[in-house]
Amino acid sequence: MRKPDRGPRSVGSLLALGLAGLALFALFVSLGVWQIERRAWKLDLIAVVNERVAAHAIPAPGPANWPKLSFETDEYRHVAAEGRFLSAKSAFALASTDLGSGYWLMTPLRTDRGFTVLVNRGFVPSRDFDPTTGLDEKETSRVTGLLRMSQTGGGFLRDNDPVAGRWYSRDVAGIAKAEGIEGPVAPYFIDAAGMSEGGYPVPGLTVVSFRNSHLIYAITWFALAAMVLAGLAILWRHERTLRMGAS
Repeated sequence: MRKPDRGPRSVGSLLALGLAGLALFALFVSLGVWQIERRAWKLDLIAVVNERVAAHAIPAPGPANWPKLSFETDEYRHVAAEGRFLSAKSAFALASTDLGSGYWLMTPLRTDRGFTVLVNRGFVPSRDFDPTTGLDEKETSRVTGLLRMSQTGGGFLRDNDPVAGRWYSRDVAGIAKAEGIEGPVAPYFIDAAGMSEGGYPVPGLTVVSFRNSHLIYAITWFALAAMVLAGLAILWRHERTLRMGAS
């Protein structure tokens, strides 16, 4: 019978390996539990958002409510506002849609309640698009759509350039400042709802989607925890074999 290449490990080294393994096991289990909790939170958020989207439109929040707005409590609420569009102060924000690459046409709406809210009127293929198209600025317009919180900072690896009018995200405060929009401006914008009747801008392209891979992550962490336990069991059996052979 071939003798083992080495003798059994010391009690101290086995204790250290065991403690390290148990620490890893506890870490992986805690990460798995955290992902399960995150999954429950995400499912609740998806259910709430679906309710908001399907609900009847409520008046767009006014200045008194702005400090309390947040993504968790207000994103994708179905809202409505009435006022006059200010097409001369429109901005174009880079967009990628099912219709291809182009721009979101962001036009301020001076509401009859005394504040201004940016409205994403929809997709246009070019920044050369005339923002007055489809508007009668002398008439009051009613807009319904989804409330979206301001998107600061720009897009992936690209910062907004207010001087050049290049917007990679729909940054409400930045656009309002660059376009010289006076008076109180809402810290959100409205994604206009409705189906296009031909031509541009094309509204109603909001994608309400949340990535939910938490279950896969949880399974991964729990699998790693099981592998650690299996490794400790193999180590224990191997050391036991060595000790029996040495006796």
